[in-house]
Amino acid sequence: MRGRPLLREVPGPTERTVVSELIPRKQEERPVNGKTVLLDGLSKSFASRRVLSRLNLEIPAGQLLAIVGRSGCGKSTLLRLIAGLDRPSSGVISVGGAEVKSLQSNVRLLFQDARLLPWHRVISNVGIARTKNWRDSAAAALADVGLADRANDWPAVLSGGQAQRVALARALVSRPGVLLLDEPFGALDALTRMEMHRLLERIWHEHGFTTVLITHDVAEAVALADRVIVLRDGGIALDMPIDLPRPRRGAADTAAVSLQARILDEV
Repeated sequence: MRGRPLLREVPGPTERTVVSELIPRKQEERPVNGKTVLLDGLSKSFASRRVLSRLNLEIPAGQLLAIVGRSGCGKSTLLRLIAGLDRPSSGVISVGGAEVKSLQSNVRLLFQDARLLPWHRVISNVGIARTKNWRDSAAAALADVGLADRANDWPAVLSGGQAQRVALARALVSRPGVLLLDEPFGALDALTRMEMHRLLERIWHEHGFTTVLITHDVAEAVALADRVIVLRDGGIALDMPIDLPRPRRGAADTAAVSLQARILDEV
């Protein structure tokens, strides 16, 4: 069986391990509406502490990238920089070929807590940033996440998983080119988390946006991502493709378990 390398090593100032395998890739028909994200020599320091050091990374349009690493390694800082919520100490970030200098209209960020406004009904929370035809757009986004029948509910009556679905709908209503996820499933129980995994995978596959997922859960990273990187000591310690068929089988897949072990060795 013939194949081709899925990844080649990119020289950089930070030592990293790059895993390449000769595995034939099955081509799938799916839209690619995402934006390419490029980090060029990206560094970020807080006072005298350097959190990120001269990162060079390209996230192709439509890719689902997972970033794992120990607490304090700079994962959330990197997400905030891509979103335009903070500025790098040096280096350049670009989204869709345009340098990120402020908040990006085509980038949306989803946090661990849903951050819904309790004085607004569900549909208003989803459409809050919209102006024209916001109700129709919000209703469509709620239908996309399976909550069309909860549009007129108050956030207080939602379960944790339902609240995160509403937050996801709010992120999707503007059809973003890049979706940033900062451990959005970390507070959910195991069964709800699995449901959210399937939901995210379906919506990502249907819409084709670029996705960057921050997680402490290596199994979650392998279950969802096309590619996993490990951040350590301010740099990229591992950059590994996850070329497993979709939908993923999780713990039932011995290949996935092997990949998880490889990642854990580098965390």
